[in-house]
Amino acid sequence: MEQVGQRKIDGMWLTVVGFAVLFFLILPTLIVIPISFGGGDFLEFPPNSFSLRWYESYFSSIEWMSATKISLIVAVMTTAIATPLGALCAYGLHCSTPRIRNTAQAFVIMPLVVPVILTAVGVFSLYAKLGLNYTLTGIVIAHTAIALPFVIVTVMSGLQNYDFDQELAARSLGASRAFALWTITVPQVKFSIQTGAFLAFVTSLDEVVISMLVSGGENATITRRMFNSMRDHLDPTIAAISTCLIAVSIGALICVRFLGSRGEVNE
Repeated sequence: MEQVGQRKIDGMWLTVVGFAVLFFLILPTLIVIPISFGGGDFLEFPPNSFSLRWYESYFSSIEWMSATKISLIVAVMTTAIATPLGALCAYGLHCSTPRIRNTAQAFVIMPLVVPVILTAVGVFSLYAKLGLNYTLTGIVIAHTAIALPFVIVTVMSGLQNYDFDQELAARSLGASRAFALWTITVPQVKFSIQTGAFLAFVTSLDEVVISMLVSGGENATITRRMFNSMRDHLDPTIAAISTCLIAVSIGALICVRFLGSRGEVNE
């Protein structure tokens, strides 16, 4: 009985700590959203009055809408490129020998370890020679480079629990490796692929350091314009845009969860 009581106490403490950490993580969001509905001319929390004027300022601005369009295009293109490349890379690493896999994984996670500012300076210097600075192509390539590790790590995690005997059985019956991969393996790890796609989309949409150096002019991303606005003139429009970005991210996460739940039901 004492052991059962101790386990319950330990479980309660873990629950309390978990909720405390969760609250700490979402606290900035809980502050930004009310500020975005403030009626004042400056950022204030709690707001003294409520209004939709800053959302109207955002959606009626040609500059903000142009930057939002560029960011969404870049995020979608980054996701479309990074997801299949990352999934294939994860599949190749999983099928390789442990020595090659461990060595390659060190290079894969390197973009996650190296400070982003160093990557941004390197990309900017390279693009200066190639003429890719401030171009849509250059932004997509840079964002794809930083999104790929998230896809690779996520898909490799899903492949750890996959039984490759199913694919081998299909190949032994005459299916090509590509056909077996597409019809047998991909459906089994599709939730990991969808999660990787979500992470790639959010990473691109939220990226600011590299975008500050390689985007600009008519190809400026929303994060770059937000940073410039905070430097030049800070008003609650930033909070309204942040709330919209939060809504987009949550919407994408809900879609991933819905697709994953639907796949489990169909199975």
